Amino acid sequence: MSTKQNDIKNIGVLTSGGDAPGMNAAIRAVVRTCVYYELTPYGIYQGYEGLIDNEIQKMDAGSVKHIIHQGGTILKSARSQAFKTEEGMEKAWRNVQDNDLDAMVVIGGDGTFTGAMKFGQKYDFPIVGIPGTIDNDIYGTDFTVGFDTAVNTVVEAVDKIRDTATSHNRLFFIEVMGRDAGFIAVYSGIAAGSEEVLIPEKDRGIEKLFESLQRTSQRQKTSRLVIVAEGDKNGSVYDLEDKVKERFGDRYETKVTILGHVQRGGRPSCTDRVLASQLGVKSVEALLDGRRNVMIGVRDRKVRYTDFEKATKQNPKMDEELLRIADIISI
Repeated sequence: MSTKQNDIKNIGVLTSGGDAPGMNAAIRAVVRTCVYYELTPYGIYQGYEGLIDNEIQKMDAGSVKHIIHQGGTILKSARSQAFKTEEGMEKAWRNVQDNDLDAMVVIGGDGTFTGAMKFGQKYDFPIVGIPGTIDNDIYGTDFTVGFDTAVNTVVEAVDKIRDTATSHNRLFFIEVMGRDAGFIAVYSGIAAGSEEVLIPEKDRGIEKLFESLQRTSQRQKTSRLVIVAEGDKNGSVYDLEDKVKERFGDRYETKVTILGHVQRGGRPSCTDRVLASQLGVKSVEALLDGRRNVMIGVRDRKVRYTDFEKATKQNPKMDEELLRIADIISI
């Protein structure tokens, strides 16, 4: 099977890893761009597991109607241990050949791109990746599909928690997603007006939290919110609650809220729909232009391409200026 750019006629699309709002908008854009260029799109269900199990179906423009506003992914998603094995990859490659796929678009995060990189290199097969993850932890793009919606979900929840915190003079520890990256915590912390933000990238120590709480006490604040990324080095939100009680005794009435998977769901925001649509269109055009084994992202409002190897091995840096701003406006 030839994979020259002018021989690309059939393009498969899959979603893998954790779901993110806007994945459906990206699928829709990929499928309709294929139709626009008179290519045949194929949906691969259940991520790489579906590629191994041959859950591959031809799609058309009508296959993706009325999905741009839906959260989750119509193609479903799964993490595949089998795809990491030689046997699993060989089975997936046979299905690629049996379905006459000439290229593929994969939507997901770091694990998705690692699998795509290995598969593309092993079989000399063109693949372009679209960053779809709420954590915004992919190198090579300013924002990932799903991040904006997740942050807005967190801000809405924190606004409601603030009402209770103010009514009862409580200190709330609110855990948000972000095992390795604190972007959700920082952005939502600034937007929701939290008193402190704790993230895995920058361990400023428990004393910094204690200082913030003492400062708010002196200013007689009626509510206190601390937003904690789940990967923060100071421990879980329950550990933090215990440390505050140990230090301050009964001075604060503390409560813990873990937002959990509610952050993954919901209708994608306008920003995520537009970003997903932009990257979906450009991913197909990138394949037609002969690009392969790259992730497509947006930096400084321009579409950029990053090799899978670089996208998976480098981490995006937290903006120190945002942390400084968060400190200033939390006094």
